[in-house]
Amino acid sequence: MLERFPRREAGQAGERRRDRRDRSPRRAARVSGLLSWFTGAQDNSPLTRAARRPPARRYNTRMATPHPLPHTRVPALRFPNAAAASKYVAREIDKLVRARNAAGKPAVLGLATGSTPVGLYRELIRLHTDEGLDLARVVTFNLDEYLPMPREDAHSYFRWMHETFFNHVNIPWENIHVPDGTVAPDDVDRFCADYEKKIRAAGGIDIQILGIGRTGHIGFNEPGSPRNSRTRTVTLDGITRRDAAPGFFGEENVPAQAITMGVASILDARRIFLMAYGEHKAPVVFKALEQPPTEAISASFLQEHPDATVVLDEAAAAELTAIKRSWEVGPAEWTPELVRRAVVHLSLSVGKGLQMLGDDDFRDHHLFELLREQGPATRIGEAVFQDRMATITPYPAGPAKGNPKTILVFSPHPDDDVISMGGTIIRLVEQGHTVHVAYMTSGNIAVFDHDARRFIDFVEEFLAEFGTVGEQSCAGTVKQRVEAFLSTKKPGQPDAPELLKVKGLIRATEARAAALACGIPPEQLEFMNLRFYQTGRVTKDPVHADDVGDLATLMLRLKPAQVYVAGEMSDPHGTHRLCAEAIFAAVRLARPKGLTSDVWLYRGAWEEWEPHEIEMAVPLSPDVLERKKQAIFRHQSQKDRAMFPGGADRREFWQRAEDRNIATAKTYDALGLPEYYAMEAFVRWKE
Repeated sequence: MLERFPRREAGQAGERRRDRRDRSPRRAARVSGLLSWFTGAQDNSPLTRAARRPPARRYNTRMATPHPLPHTRVPALRFPNAAAASKYVAREIDKLVRARNAAGKPAVLGLATGSTPVGLYRELIRLHTDEGLDLARVVTFNLDEYLPMPREDAHSYFRWMHETFFNHVNIPWENIHVPDGTVAPDDVDRFCADYEKKIRAAGGIDIQILGIGRTGHIGFNEPGSPRNSRTRTVTLDGITRRDAAPGFFGEENVPAQAITMGVASILDARRIFLMAYGEHKAPVVFKALEQPPTEAISASFLQEHPDATVVLDEAAAAELTAIKRSWEVGPAEWTPELVRRAVVHLSLSVGKGLQMLGDDDFRDHHLFELLREQGPATRIGEAVFQDRMATITPYPAGPAKGNPKTILVFSPHPDDDVISMGGTIIRLVEQGHTVHVAYMTSGNIAVFDHDARRFIDFVEEFLAEFGTVGEQSCAGTVKQRVEAFLSTKKPGQPDAPELLKVKGLIRATEARAAALACGIPPEQLEFMNLRFYQTGRVTKDPVHADDVGDLATLMLRLKPAQVYVAGEMSDPHGTHRLCAEAIFAAVRLARPKGLTSDVWLYRGAWEEWEPHEIEMAVPLSPDVLERKKQAIFRHQSQKDRAMFPGGADRREFWQRAEDRNIATAKTYDALGLPEYYAMEAFVRWKE
């Protein structure tokens, strides 16, 4: 039997409707009054408006209060972020385990893998080490495992669970159950039946933890899984395999089959928590919680469970009716933000510009209450029109006028700056501002082996022509070592440190070329290579305190007027989210020391801000968009086919960027706002 992976030491680890016959200037005065309420100021520029807005509440994730969501078929709780949601679930497990310990009885947990439960496991580890949570009586059953998959393989869930959780707590070895990825094909059915018997022998599962895949699967119960299914082998859906591809360094390396607990096995648990975090989970969360149960979305069967709870962060809850169209599910508090959301949604739904909306449009789309309180429609539409007009910002940092500002753009990966806001960067440079870019990670794991071979070969040939004998010898030695590693490299195997350095150099040189295409010289670039990224794997470590310190030091040195940050939070433990959290912590650290920067959030290859959310929209001409594309092309290792293209979207990054920027401009045009060729959108960080 494979020995248990060694444990690490602790610590390592409004007003009434007016007479419709009302005319200007009385009408103009009323519109002006509504605008003052709507924006909180006579100056309606997005910079001034946002500056006057009181700071958003800073949530203490340990004490965050869940917000129950109406109109869902399964009870759902919304939290401000993934960390708060994970702490809530951890506390529920904590209460169960302590109660069972006091009674001298075991607690049986059903566990999940992937990025979603990482925060849960870290909090349980903290409760164990800091608050004395004794897990010695806990019995665990994991949902699934790839097939075939050796236990010691870097991609096995058996190994992942030990490295992420089991090695840091005191659950006895014999109490841990993970499906065996090495079971012989002839023995799989017997193994699955025995797994079900072990769950029953343990008294059944008290709390089952679940994530949800983009196909709506729980465990590996892919679309088509019946309600009465039990533990069995399954063939993985193509989307599931593509989503898993980053961890295996390519979809071709992802196993085609797995062992999974069935839908009925999961529903047998006495209590279930399904956790979902990030924008990319919002569409399937909506289907699972608001549409009838169906085999096409196995998570929808939770609607039939007597004690299931869905735990969401704000991003994952975004498509639910209670959030997206809250006025349809009950009385609404018509804040400026909700008015903006509702009227923009109405405008786009009926295909009319904001200034063309009529009273009947509001009545026919569940907005009679808003019309009664703040109407007529022309008044409301005009106010939202003026609000959205104020977001259009041809000069994102203002005209330089002999006093150029310093701008700092943080790029999680070496190409996020040009993909996400390359047009804005070009405009800032053209307008005379000094733009610095800080590349936070090397992005080295996203380079194909054949690119590394090509560049090593180039260096060897270059030195053969221009280098000394010693340089030639050194390059040859490096090439030999890299070639030797690659010749024995197994599918999905993490790269050797030396090969990672080569791949990091490739990304760095591409970043310099792309920045130069935007007009930024190399001396205004920072390559930070933050510590949390340096695992050589897709799974990252927590943000290191020294990373936060380095970021704060950089901002205090440059004293930028504006800081731009990637605001995509899809993966709770992904690079973009971790980078953003590190920057936010650094800003808070640097504020008392004099940092006064405005912090703006951009989005990149995956999502765009909703039109009602946008606080700054920078117009791009066809020429600027073309220059942005040329800058993206400088990242040759990501051209044609990127290592991690993300989900089912097969477009290249430049195509996604171009389509998104043009679509944003078309949305503004559809709202009756000025027409532009393309736009990049931003929101202000709410501290």
